[in-house]
Amino acid sequence: MPKSLPKFRLLVLTAAIAIASTAQAQEVVRLGNLKFAHYGAVSYIKEIAPKCGLKVEEHIFAKGPDVMQAILAGELDVGATASEAAISGRANGAPIYVVAGFAKGGARLVARPNEGIKSIKDLKGKKVGVTRGGIHEVLLIAELAQAGLTSSDRPGKDVQLVFLAFADLNQALMGKNLDAIMQSEPQSSQAINKGYGVEVMKPYDTAIGEPVRTLVMSEKFYNEKRPLAQKFMNCFVQATKTFIDNQAVAEKYVRESMFKNQITKDDFEDAISNSPYSYDVTAEHIQITTDIMLKTGVGRMSKPPVARDWVKTDLLDASKKSLGIK
Repeated sequence: MPKSLPKFRLLVLTAAIAIASTAQAQEVVRLGNLKFAHYGAVSYIKEIAPKCGLKVEEHIFAKGPDVMQAILAGELDVGATASEAAISGRANGAPIYVVAGFAKGGARLVARPNEGIKSIKDLKGKKVGVTRGGIHEVLLIAELAQAGLTSSDRPGKDVQLVFLAFADLNQALMGKNLDAIMQSEPQSSQAINKGYGVEVMKPYDTAIGEPVRTLVMSEKFYNEKRPLAQKFMNCFVQATKTFIDNQAVAEKYVRESMFKNQITKDDFEDAISNSPYSYDVTAEHIQITTDIMLKTGVGRMSKPPVARDWVKTDLLDASKKSLGIK
């Protein structure tokens, strides 16, 4: 027995070294995300992370500004959010960089059937639901202004805004408490497919065009953990490529893992046709969005950030090049 002890200790030591090496190889990245169909590829990163030499801890939030607050509090390394939350966050001191764009579009103006709402101008005198502070509010206000309509959450303007969480907008439309909603995906597709909503428009004809959903990193993570940040970006590009190239994988993951079969195949297909997965973002797009937010008053920024100072796509460019993606 005593003779076997050194051998036993050696085995224990070897196992400990192996465990330590694995733990070191799989460094942890804390990711903030939202529960929408077009955020699926970002969520999928955690599934393939071990192959990338990572462990990704995903935290789900109700809306983009909550992700920004968590980054401000030092609780996240990376966050997925709409551009307006990133812009507002940066304006309010969040130490972040926009490093990629993971989806575009993802908004739709949906009205109650038989209300005679065929265009944005038909919203005059109506109650319209939207989530406060989101890109959907930016798009709605921009569309109303473009049509010469005024709006407020108080009576007296052309259009009365009703601010609700994304999860509550469909219920309010179905309950006939609202005339129309500016909604995200897959919720807008669900409203249409279930028959209590009809599409009025996809709000992409302002200067913003199709809004880009942004992947942001904390400055600390980007600057001080550069190799890990690059490793995470490689994993993001791989996850996104998988979803773009193989819709069956994307559909199965979003419908079953994210939404627990609460959305149909049609809901998913309609949602992604209006919010395709992507990689890219430009400083120009973020600057235009910033300018319109300032003009419409959404975000209430005292000092709007200059996009070229905080849009950093070098990690993305390196990842795409390494995987042969143009």
